[in-house]
Amino acid sequence: MRHGKKFNHLGRTADHRNAMLANMAISLIMHKRITTTLAKAKALKKYVEPLITRSKDDSTNSRRVVFSYLQNKEALKELFGVVGPKVGDRPGGYTRVIKLGHRQGDAADIAFIELVDFDENMAKEQKAAKKTRRSRKAAPKAEATEAPVAEEAQAEAPAEEA
Repeated sequence: MRHGKKFNHLGRTADHRNAMLANMAISLIMHKRITTTLAKAKALKKYVEPLITRSKDDSTNSRRVVFSYLQNKEALKELFGVVGPKVGDRPGGYTRVIKLGHRQGDAADIAFIELVDFDENMAKEQKAAKKTRRSRKAAPKAEATEAPVAEEAQAEAPAEEA
């Protein structure tokens, strides 16, 4: 029975699991998006989100606590220098897990995990989505803007001839 067992052990010993999650967290911070299995992505989400929350407060203690988990100076600089300030106003939910399907070799569920504020493609799609029209009628503003331009051109032509 698995009563009260809250997290996935991922078939590894505690040391192996901690090392793997730390390496995956470093990769996520450095590359902003990584592809892995769904179970590992969900475990990584629980591992990395408290570290990102710590990075909002750039203090010596926060840096030491996060360094005790990551053990990588470059990732620490990236986390506190780039990621922390960018997610400063967000109350949580710094990562997104998107399922990709099944791996060909062993049919494992594959997903990618990414930092939400660093996805340029999604930001571009949201801006483009705001510009789309919801009505099938012709745009009255487009016709109205074209008409004065034509009238101004006609008005300027006789003025130049005179």
